[in-house]
Amino acid sequence: MMEYKGYHASIRYSDEDNLFIGEIIGVNDTLAFHGTSIAELETMFHQSVDNYLELCREVGRQPDKEYKGQFNVRIPSALHRTAVLCAKQRNISLNEFVTAAIADECVKTALPQ
Repeated sequence: MMEYKGYHASIRYSDEDNLFIGEIIGVNDTLAFHGTSIAELETMFHQSVDNYLELCREVGRQPDKEYKGQFNVRIPSALHRTAVLCAKQRNISLNEFVTAAIADECVKTALPQ
């Protein structure tokens, strides 16, 4: 994972193309880049973000934010009910309950919150 100006990219290696291939995640537009080395990949990532931000400025469009703090999750209705009841027992909202559950899981896997 790479990070630049608040944007993140997932990276994979293509044996077929002999290239590192990156894609900026969390935005509606498709922003992809590639490089033959990590240094080149990082340069191309920075250029992709900078070009995206410049294009948005030129056309008067607000750039997508990587994460807006909202997402829809589809879960079985029985689990939804259980989550609401658990939240009520703790005297917190469902949003607070889900936020805490995600944070707890990230701590278990040592991911940044």
